[in-house]
Amino acid sequence: MTILVTGANGFIGSALCTSLIDQGLPVRAAVRSMRFQQTDLPIFNVGDLTSQSDWTEALLNVKQIIHLAARVHIMRDASMNPMEEFRRVNVKATINLARQAVTAGVKRFIYLSSIKVNGEQTYANRCFTADSVAAPQDPYAVSKFEAEEALKRLGAETGMEIVIIRPPLVYGPGVKANFASMMRWLARGIPLPLAAMIHNRRSMVALDNLIDLIVTSLHHPLAANQTFLVSDGEDISTVDLLKRTSAALGKSARLFYIPQWLFYLLTTVLNTKGMYQRICGSLEIDIEKTRNLLNWQPPLSVDEGLRRAAKGFVQ
Repeated sequence: MTILVTGANGFIGSALCTSLIDQGLPVRAAVRSMRFQQTDLPIFNVGDLTSQSDWTEALLNVKQIIHLAARVHIMRDASMNPMEEFRRVNVKATINLARQAVTAGVKRFIYLSSIKVNGEQTYANRCFTADSVAAPQDPYAVSKFEAEEALKRLGAETGMEIVIIRPPLVYGPGVKANFASMMRWLARGIPLPLAAMIHNRRSMVALDNLIDLIVTSLHHPLAANQTFLVSDGEDISTVDLLKRTSAALGKSARLFYIPQWLFYLLTTVLNTKGMYQRICGSLEIDIEKTRNLLNWQPPLSVDEGLRRAAKGFVQ
């Protein structure tokens, strides 16, 4: 009953493999390069993901796949055709793996998607749910949604069980990108003009909470052929996030006030409207389906998740 984890050397994948090993589960790692810290499990270098990748050896005796490998969201994509690049990896390569998985006798295929399939933000206290109409708005989100739909069709045709998980922002030890930048600013005591951002609400998910749901989805009979949203179960404002992250770092957040309209104007002038949406907008997730169907609760609170992220933070 070997479990194949793709993208095993990534932020989520490496932590997931460690958790699976600690639980005594048989794990096999598929990576793009051999730069991998785990030395106590079989590793397969599959190179770049394409629609022609040969997974035969990696799939031997595998009964479950956790597919994390993807072309991730890029803030400033320099590709000539971003949509085609995302489709090449996130759709075509994913379906190539899934088809070979069917041939190899894989029973369950867990696909890590993204909350961006639901949309970029929520309004007027209306949360995204697992049954919300999909509204992907950029090439990355479109490619994730197309992969979901193709996997569902393949599952219906072949009987392989498909489980789709859509996380929001994932944070934890070793987190990079915007969350790491935020912790760096807070750790250095840089004053931030964000004291007015108290009315928005955003869902996030601690790395350990996401991993716990993935592991639950491996064997739970009711997870088959379902789509799940995941979060920490608490939505917080930007100011609350900054203050609680600062506390986890042992610092005090240095926030000063400028009107939100002025912040919007500045981000417009600087051509960074996406930053305004991420900082000031809301993105609330309803995980009741996940709780009820799987009898699942996030094991970590937001504060514990932030504490673990801060502990693993290296400036």
